[in-house]
Amino acid sequence: MEAVNALGRRKTAVARIYLNDGKGNIIVNSKDYKEYFPFEQLQYIVTQPLALTNSEGKFDINVNLYGGGTKGQAEAVRLAIARALVKVDAENKAVLKTNKMLTRDSREVERKKPGRPKARKRFQFSKR
Repeated sequence: MEAVNALGRRKTAVARIYLNDGKGNIIVNSKDYKEYFPFEQLQYIVTQPLALTNSEGKFDINVNLYGGGTKGQAEAVRLAIARALVKVDAENKAVLKTNKMLTRDSREVERKKPGRPKARKRFQFSKR
């Protein structure tokens, strides 16, 4: 099989992945994904699409990640893996779509406005 590449984004994180036939190794920025994402919850997020499509241990995945925090990065990797699995086999699309793995979560941080301490918070009002 030829390498399949896909892109995933979440908040300010961007994940580019390359999916090849293999033994199930997931390498993120030259580290194992369990070392890169030390928390079990984030590891679960990364492997969700593989578990749903029964593809664990079938593919080697190489990930280039930048931007964002750890949670956003894990969710960006999840989206990229889901998109790559659909490119590999179109039958995976139904399962991934019902579990909302193919939807890009477009929520981003609202910008800070001038004259306010945060985006919407206001300084305390004093009548006198």
